[in-house]
Amino acid sequence: MIKHPVMLAGIVLFLFAVAGAGLVALVHQQTEARIIANERLALLKQLNALVPAQSIDNDIVSDITTVSAPDRLGAKETQVYLGRKDGKPVAAVFTSIVPDGYSGPIKLLVAVRVDGSLGGVRVISHKETPGLGDKVEERKSDWIYSFDNKSLVNPPSAQWKVKRDGGVFDQFTGATVTPRSIVHAVKNTLIYFRDRGGSLFQKPGT
Repeated sequence: MIKHPVMLAGIVLFLFAVAGAGLVALVHQQTEARIIANERLALLKQLNALVPAQSIDNDIVSDITTVSAPDRLGAKETQVYLGRKDGKPVAAVFTSIVPDGYSGPIKLLVAVRVDGSLGGVRVISHKETPGLGDKVEERKSDWIYSFDNKSLVNPPSAQWKVKRDGGVFDQFTGATVTPRSIVHAVKNTLIYFRDRGGSLFQKPGT
Protein backbone atom coordinates (compact mmCIF):
# COMPACT_ATOMS: atom_id res chain seq x y z
CA MET A 1 0.00 0.00 0.00
CA ILE A 2 1.33 3.40 -1.03
CA LYS A 3 1.20 5.87 1.83
CA HIS A 4 3.29 8.76 0.50
CA PRO A 5 0.85 11.25 -1.16
CA VAL A 6 3.48 12.65 -3.55
CA MET A 7 4.36 9.18 -4.81
CA LEU A 8 0.68 8.32 -5.16
CA ALA A 9 0.03 11.48 -7.15
CA GLY A 10 3.00 10.73 -9.40
CA ILE A 11 1.72 7.24 -10.14
CA VAL A 12 -1.75 8.57 -10.94
CA LEU A 13 -0.34 11.20 -13.27
CA PHE A 14 1.82 8.56 -14.96
CA LEU A 15 -1.17 6.30 -15.52
CA PHE A 16 -3.17 9.21 -16.95
CA ALA A 17 -0.25 10.06 -19.27
CA VAL A 18 0.00 6.47 -20.50
CA ALA A 19 -3.74 6.28 -21.06
CA GLY A 20 -3.75 9.64 -22.84
CA ALA A 21 -0.87 8.67 -25.10
CA GLY A 22 -2.59 5.42 -25.94
CA LEU A 23 -5.83 7.22 -26.77
CA VAL A 24 -4.03 9.73 -29.01
CA ALA A 25 -2.22 6.91 -30.81
CA LEU A 26 -5.50 5.02 -31.33
CA VAL A 27 -7.30 8.10 -32.68
CA HIS A 28 -4.35 8.88 -34.98
CA GLN A 29 -4.30 5.32 -36.29
CA GLN A 30 -8.03 5.32 -36.99
CA THR A 31 -7.93 8.79 -38.57
CA GLU A 32 -4.97 7.90 -40.76
CA ALA A 33 -6.69 4.71 -41.93
CA ARG A 34 -9.85 6.70 -42.75
CA ILE A 35 -7.86 9.32 -44.68
CA ILE A 36 -6.09 6.61 -46.70
CA ALA A 37 -9.39 4.90 -47.45
CA ASN A 38 -10.99 8.20 -48.54
CA GLU A 39 -8.02 9.04 -50.78
CA ARG A 40 -8.23 5.60 -52.37
CA LEU A 41 -11.96 6.03 -53.04
CA ALA A 42 -11.38 9.47 -54.56
CA LEU A 43 -8.63 8.11 -56.82
CA LEU A 44 -10.78 5.14 -57.84
CA LYS A 45 -13.60 7.53 -58.75
CA GLN A 46 -11.22 9.56 -60.95
CA LEU A 47 -9.87 6.43 -62.64
CA ASN A 48 -13.32 4.95 -63.22
CA ALA A 49 -14.40 8.19 -64.92
CA LEU A 50 -11.75 7.41 -67.54
CA VAL A 51 -11.78 3.61 -67.45
CA PRO A 52 -15.32 2.46 -66.59
CA ALA A 53 -15.49 -0.08 -63.78
CA GLN A 54 -17.47 -2.53 -65.93
CA SER A 55 -14.69 -2.62 -68.53
CA ILE A 56 -12.11 -4.07 -66.11
CA ASP A 57 -12.03 -6.70 -63.37
CA ASN A 58 -8.74 -5.94 -61.63
CA ASP A 59 -7.94 -3.51 -58.81
CA ILE A 60 -6.71 -0.66 -60.98
CA VAL A 61 -5.68 1.42 -57.95
CA SER A 62 -3.18 -1.25 -56.89
CA ASP A 63 -2.11 -2.46 -60.35
CA ILE A 64 0.61 0.14 -60.89
CA THR A 65 3.87 0.38 -62.73
CA THR A 66 6.38 3.22 -62.69
CA VAL A 67 8.17 4.38 -65.82
CA SER A 68 10.85 6.97 -66.52
CA ALA A 69 10.32 9.00 -69.68
CA PRO A 70 10.63 12.70 -68.79
CA ASP A 71 10.86 13.70 -72.44
CA ARG A 72 7.38 12.27 -73.11
CA LEU A 73 5.61 12.19 -69.75
CA GLY A 74 7.03 15.32 -68.14
CA ALA A 75 8.52 13.89 -64.94
CA LYS A 76 11.52 11.81 -63.93
CA GLU A 77 9.14 9.07 -62.79
CA THR A 78 5.53 8.56 -63.82
CA GLN A 79 3.01 6.23 -62.24
CA VAL A 80 0.77 4.31 -64.60
CA TYR A 81 -2.43 2.62 -63.42
CA LEU A 82 -3.27 -0.50 -65.42
CA GLY A 83 -6.75 -1.77 -66.24
CA ARG A 84 -7.21 -5.41 -67.19
CA LYS A 85 -10.07 -7.81 -67.83
CA ASP A 86 -9.62 -11.56 -67.70
CA GLY A 87 -5.91 -10.83 -67.46
CA LYS A 88 -5.85 -8.97 -70.77
CA PRO A 89 -4.86 -5.28 -71.14
CA VAL A 90 -7.72 -2.79 -71.37
CA ALA A 91 -6.25 0.64 -70.66
CA ALA A 92 -3.38 2.49 -69.00
CA VAL A 93 -3.87 5.71 -67.03
CA PHE A 94 -0.77 7.92 -66.95
CA THR A 95 -0.08 10.55 -64.31
CA SER A 96 1.48 12.79 -66.93
CA ILE A 97 2.91 16.21 -66.12
CA VAL A 98 2.63 19.31 -68.28
CA PRO A 99 5.94 20.99 -67.39
CA ASP A 100 5.31 24.23 -69.27
CA GLY A 101 1.92 25.43 -68.09
CA TYR A 102 1.50 29.21 -68.01
CA SER A 103 1.69 29.36 -64.21
CA GLY A 104 3.65 26.18 -63.53
CA PRO A 105 3.39 22.41 -63.96
CA ILE A 106 -0.02 20.87 -64.57
CA LYS A 107 -0.78 17.34 -63.40
CA LEU A 108 -2.93 15.15 -65.61
CA LEU A 109 -4.57 11.76 -65.70
CA VAL A 110 -4.41 10.48 -69.28
CA ALA A 111 -6.24 7.23 -70.02
CA VAL A 112 -5.12 5.37 -73.14
CA ARG A 113 -7.04 2.30 -74.30
CA VAL A 114 -5.17 -0.71 -75.61
CA ASP A 115 -6.13 0.30 -79.18
CA GLY A 116 -4.32 3.63 -78.75
CA SER A 117 -7.43 5.81 -78.35
CA LEU A 118 -8.04 8.08 -75.39
CA GLY A 119 -10.46 7.06 -72.68
CA GLY A 120 -10.23 10.64 -71.50
CA VAL A 121 -8.06 13.27 -69.85
CA ARG A 122 -8.48 15.07 -66.54
CA VAL A 123 -6.55 17.90 -64.90
CA ILE A 124 -5.95 16.96 -61.26
CA SER A 125 -3.70 19.84 -60.20
CA HIS A 126 -2.73 23.23 -61.62
CA LYS A 127 -1.99 26.87 -60.75
CA GLU A 128 -3.45 28.48 -63.86
CA THR A 129 -5.11 31.91 -63.78
CA PRO A 130 -8.71 31.84 -62.47
CA GLY A 131 -11.18 32.69 -65.21
CA LEU A 132 -8.66 32.01 -67.97
CA GLY A 133 -6.38 28.97 -67.78
CA ASP A 134 -8.51 27.23 -65.18
CA LYS A 135 -11.04 26.40 -67.90
CA VAL A 136 -9.09 23.17 -68.28
CA GLU A 137 -11.00 21.94 -65.21
CA GLU A 138 -14.08 19.90 -66.07
CA ARG A 139 -16.12 21.85 -63.50
CA LYS A 140 -15.28 25.11 -65.29
CA SER A 141 -15.82 24.05 -68.92
CA ASP A 142 -16.20 21.01 -71.14
CA TRP A 143 -12.92 21.68 -72.99
CA ILE A 144 -11.13 18.71 -71.41
CA TYR A 145 -13.73 16.37 -72.92
CA SER A 146 -12.49 17.27 -76.40
CA PHE A 147 -9.80 14.60 -75.94
CA ASP A 148 -12.31 11.77 -75.55
CA ASN A 149 -11.76 8.98 -78.12
CA LYS A 150 -9.00 10.90 -79.91
CA SER A 151 -5.86 9.10 -81.07
CA LEU A 152 -2.70 9.77 -83.10
CA VAL A 153 -4.71 9.11 -86.27
CA ASN A 154 -7.87 10.93 -85.16
CA PRO A 155 -6.97 13.69 -85.72
CA PRO A 156 -3.81 13.10 -87.75
CA SER A 157 -0.64 13.66 -85.76
CA ALA A 158 0.12 16.96 -87.53
CA GLN A 159 -3.19 18.42 -86.30
CA TRP A 160 -2.54 17.79 -82.63
CA LYS A 161 -2.40 21.53 -81.98
CA VAL A 162 -4.72 24.31 -80.93
CA LYS A 163 -6.60 25.98 -83.78
CA ARG A 164 -4.44 29.09 -83.62
CA ASP A 165 -1.47 26.87 -84.56
CA GLY A 166 -3.33 25.05 -87.33
CA GLY A 167 -4.73 22.21 -85.24
CA VAL A 168 -8.18 21.02 -84.20
CA PHE A 169 -8.29 21.85 -80.48
CA ASP A 170 -9.86 25.04 -79.17
CA GLN A 171 -7.82 27.58 -77.26
CA PHE A 172 -9.09 30.01 -74.62
CA THR A 173 -9.39 33.71 -75.20
CA GLY A 174 -6.41 35.29 -73.46
CA ALA A 175 -4.96 31.94 -72.41
CA THR A 176 -3.55 30.01 -75.35
CA VAL A 177 -0.45 28.75 -73.55
CA THR A 178 -2.34 26.44 -71.19
CA PRO A 179 -4.38 24.46 -73.76
CA ARG A 180 -1.42 24.41 -76.15
CA SER A 181 0.77 22.85 -73.46
CA ILE A 182 -1.86 20.27 -72.46
CA VAL A 183 -2.48 19.22 -76.07
CA HIS A 184 1.26 18.72 -76.52
CA ALA A 185 1.52 16.68 -73.30
CA VAL A 186 -1.42 14.44 -74.17
CA LYS A 187 0.01 13.82 -77.65
CA ASN A 188 3.36 12.91 -76.09
CA THR A 189 1.61 10.45 -73.79
CA LEU A 190 -0.05 8.81 -76.79
CA ILE A 191 3.31 8.59 -78.55
CA TYR A 192 4.82 6.94 -75.48
CA PHE A 193 1.99 4.41 -75.38
CA ARG A 194 2.35 3.71 -79.09
CA ASP A 195 6.07 3.04 -78.68
CA ARG A 196 6.18 1.39 -75.25
CA GLY A 197 2.62 0.48 -74.30
CA GLY A 198 3.03 -3.24 -74.80
CA SER A 199 5.67 -3.47 -72.09
CA LEU A 200 3.53 -1.71 -69.48
CA PHE A 201 1.28 -4.69 -68.91
CA GLN A 202 4.03 -7.27 -68.57
CA LYS A 203 4.20 -8.67 -65.08
CA PRO A 204 7.53 -9.58 -63.47
CA GLY A 205 8.76 -12.92 -64.71
CA THR A 206 6.79 -12.83 -67.97
